[in-house]
Amino acid sequence: MLRKLNYAVVGAVLAALVYEYGAPFYAAHTYGDKYKTLMYRCDSAMRDHFIAKKAVLFETTKFNVANLEAAELGLMNCHEYDKLRKQMQLYNVSDATLETIGLSALEEKEYELRRFVKSHEFRY
Repeated sequence: MLRKLNYAVVGAVLAALVYEYGAPFYAAHTYGDKYKTLMYRCDSAMRDHFIAKKAVLFETTKFNVANLEAAELGLMNCHEYDKLRKQMQLYNVSDATLETIGLSALEEKEYELRRFVKSHEFRY
């Protein structure tokens, strides 16, 4: 009886260690690249949607309305990003780790920040 209890305790400790350390490591390495891609796509979709929405407010044309509708479809990337983020959190991946993955995406892709800002800045 005591031996079975010892096995149960050791099993519980191992399960806790896997949940605490193994699962987040696994999730971060398994889903990290997909997370980076979806994060970037969501960010781009939100930016496109914002610009399209402002264009419709400025001038309501068929082209601008169609562009807004297309931009709204792009927001599906945000839904996929959010689902993956929540899935990774179920694997006990911390918010700090998710933020680090997101920052590494910016560093890896080198999105040419100057060109990016220049193409999206508002001109007065």
